[in-house]
Parts: sequence; C-alpha cells; structure tokens
Amino acid sequence: MSLDDAALVAAGPTRLGELMRAGELTSRRLTEATVAAIDAAEPTVNATVAVLAEEALEAADDADRRRAAGESGPLLGIPVAVKDDLDIRGHVTGRGSRGATAVATADADLVAAMRAAGMVVVAKTTLPELAITGFTESELTGVTRNPHHPDHTPGGSSGGSAALVAAGAVSLATASDGAGSIRIPAACCGLVGFKPTQGTMPSSGGWHDLSTQGCLAARVVDSALFLDAFGSFGTSLVEAASADPAPLRIGVSFSAAAATTPAPLDQRVRQQVERAATFLRDAGHAVTEVDVPYPLAAKALTARYLGGIAQAAADLDDPRAVEARTRSIARLGRPFGRRAVAWSRRQGATWGGSVHDVLDVDVLLTPVMSGPAIPVEHWKGRGGLSTVLAMNAFYPYTAQWNHAGVPAVSMPSGSTDDGLPLAIQLVARRGDDARLMALAGQWERRSVS
Repeated sequence: MSLDDAALVAAGPTRLGELMRAGELTSRRLTEATVAAIDAAEPTVNATVAVLAEEALEAADDADRRRAAGESGPLLGIPVAVKDDLDIRGHVTGRGSRGATAVATADADLVAAMRAAGMVVVAKTTLPELAITGFTESELTGVTRNPHHPDHTPGGSSGGSAALVAAGAVSLATASDGAGSIRIPAACCGLVGFKPTQGTMPSSGGWHDLSTQGCLAARVVDSALFLDAFGSFGTSLVEAASADPAPLRIGVSFSAAAATTPAPLDQRVRQQVERAATFLRDAGHAVTEVDVPYPLAAKALTARYLGGIAQAAADLDDPRAVEARTRSIARLGRPFGRRAVAWSRRQGATWGGSVHDVLDVDVLLTPVMSGPAIPVEHWKGRGGLSTVLAMNAFYPYTAQWNHAGVPAVSMPSGSTDDGLPLAIQLVARRGDDARLMALAGQWERRSVS
C-alpha cells in the first residue's frame, strides 16, 4: 500500500501502527512527513513553540531499530506533539509565559513513558499563559489560529495541540484539562477530546487536582489507544471504543454552571445536542431531560481554579514577568488558602460521586460551549476579572466536571455554514471511562454514517 505524505500524517496512530507492523512504513519516513506537515501548517496556525526535528529523527531511527529487533508496541515510532506544560529534558517548559526560563533536567513522567513506548516527540505546542484561558494567545508566542477558520481561535488551553492535529500536521498531541482545556479545543477544531477520570493519567494534578493529562486526536480509537498506553483504567479502552455499550440512561441537560448570567446558547449548538439525543434514543438508550444541580459546585471549584493559578504564577522562575491579565487573575486567587482548597476538594469528591445518582442517569449529554469558536483576540485587552467572567459565561459546561473528577468527552457534531466545527459533550460517572469511550465510539460510527 502506498500513501502520500499528507495522507500518512492524517491516517491516525492506529492505522500508522498497522502499517509499521506490516513493514510498509518506517518511523523515519513518517517523522520526516510530520515535520514537513508542521512546517507547512505553521504560517497559518502558529501552533508550535519549537519543532524538534533533529531529536525527532534520532528517535525515529531508534524506533525503527527497536522494531527490527522484534519490538511491536502499538505506539512504537508514532510522532507526537507535546503541549508546552510538560517537561522535556533539555528544553524550557514555557507554559506560555516569559516567567518560565529554567531548562528541564528530566522528562515529565508522561513524556518519559511515551519515550519508553517508542513515541517520537516532534514538537512543543502553544498554550495561553499558565493554561488559564479558553483561547490560545500569549505575549510569548502570539496568536494560535484555527485551521478550519484562521480568524477564529482553536480554543484553549490546549489550542496549539488541537490546531496541529486539526491541520493534519500530526496525528496525535498531548493535552491537559483543568477546566475544559482538552474539550474546548476539541470542540473548536472538530476533534475527539477525552478528559479521563481524575488520577488515571501520569503528570496530572495541577490546579489542586483539577487538571488531568490526555490527548487530542481525530478518532475515538486513537484517543483510546493513547490513554490505554499510559493510563490506569482497569480495562481496555480500545476494546470499548469498538463495541456499542449496553442500553444506558442518558440525561440531556442545557443547564449551565456560571457565576454570572451564562451566554445565550447558540441555536446551532442546541440543535446538535438535540440531534444527539434523538440518535441515542434511536440507538436504544433511555434519554430524558434533566436539570443538573450546579450552584454549590460552581462556587466551590473557584478555590481550586483561582487558587491554582495563583500558585502556578508564584512558582514561575520569574513571577514578575507574567502578563498583566495573568497577574490580575493570580491576585484573585491569593485569598484561597489551604482550608478553602481542602473544602473545595471534599465538596468536589462528594458532588462528583453523587450527581449521576441524584439525576438517576449513567451519562449526561450537554453542550461543550455556548457557541462555535470565538474570533481570535475576541477578549484582547480585558482585565483579569473581566476575562474570567466572560469565559465563565461562554464556557459554562466544562469546569464542573474537573471539580467532580469524572470523565467527559467532547465529540464532533456537524459544523456551521461557514465551516466552524460544532460539538456535544458526554459525561460519565467517576471510573466509567470505558463505558464513556464505548458511547463515544457508538456516536462516532453512527453520526458519520
């Protein structure tokens, strides 16, 4: 089988692994094609902090040698872009900030695990300063753009990773999610964005355990492949992704957890959620509309979110170098001390363990955002509090699930007339990652048929 370079990069890690195991593809060829694809995409998307071409080719050659010696791991030789919130030995972990200047002396646990599996780290991707915002713009790296519509954002904070994958420049990229930072970029860019149960992935735990590591990919099975390789789920997510789940009780909710009045829900988003509800009902699931009890959860997670930002800013090599908006947001978080954070953790664990029972559902179906991706620089020049409130109004469907510690996934669901992707969100009980992956796979197979 012969594939051109563009098709190779876009084929996805599952298919690429099959080609390598069949002897039809080498990691070096794939890595060269990936580097070329990133170079071609960059003038449009501005999604990388650095392209590690020389290191990547050395790693690709090593992967080819390992395969020739008999290794056959599912991700051996697969290129991966790494969000610049994970340490890569020998490089500054910028976190989108001029305040980060130290060179990492060791790989983060997840990066070390990826290298051990034979993955090829090919680039470091952009994020907003300290991963704070749902759009990827910073004084350090500029504006990252959506490949579907370059005058719109790819979302944030994993916007660089999303933009590269959506542009077909890499088949897989790491992402982290502390308040929606996997799911929002996935929704903006038409990708699968799976936030796993808290505590299942290495290198997680930022923002007082709101944040977890994951990935962005074009297909459910590719996301499952990555999570299976490095997480602890007790069962195969790849197997789950390929099998329809048993009939589930699914609650459809349009209620929003916002500290201020939520932004009006775009009718195009509402229509996609309603379309998904109809599909799931037709697939044999019991679907009902529910009202999620958010008020205390919305209040409680603030201690961890703002307190986590304050701590992250204080931990920088040069805290004085942060952007004015970041400084303002960090100031909001300083009053939240240990007691407030401890209370927030307890409340999140309690709420996350009961919300599905209270609603008598297995899975919730909700929007991801109040509308499609916003234009770039939409909130440029706003102060810290104004930005936090604006984001809270436009992104009121994601952060509470970090607070609860439960798995949630953003799935592509159509697009606007001018080509901006739309999405739905599915949310399961804590530890029900396999069931959620199965439902995501079912939605993916049926929605595109």
